[in-house]
Amino acid sequence: MAKASPAILSVRVNPAERAMLEAAAQAARTNLSDFIRRKAVEAAEQDLLEQRQVVIPVEDWERFEAWVHAEPRQIEALRKLASSRPAWEG
Repeated sequence: MAKASPAILSVRVNPAERAMLEAAAQAARTNLSDFIRRKAVEAAEQDLLEQRQVVIPVEDWERFEAWVHAEPRQIEALRKLASSRPAWEG
C-alpha cells in the first residue's frame, strides 16, 4: 500500500511564540515541525474526546431507542466482579 505524502500546513506565530515553541521542541529533543505536529494532533484528539454532543444517524435512531429501553442483561462476570472485594482493600 502506498503511503500518503505529508501535506504542508502553515501557521503564523509572533516572534515570542516562535521562540517559546523552539525552546519547547529543543527540550523535547525534536525539531520544531515534529513538535508542533505532535502537539497539535494531541490537542485535536483531546478536543474530539471531550465533545459533549453525540450525533446518531436517523437510520439508527430506532435501534438506539430499542437498546435504551431494553431490559438490562445479566452478565455473570460483571455481577461477580461487582460483588468481589476491591484489590486496594486487601
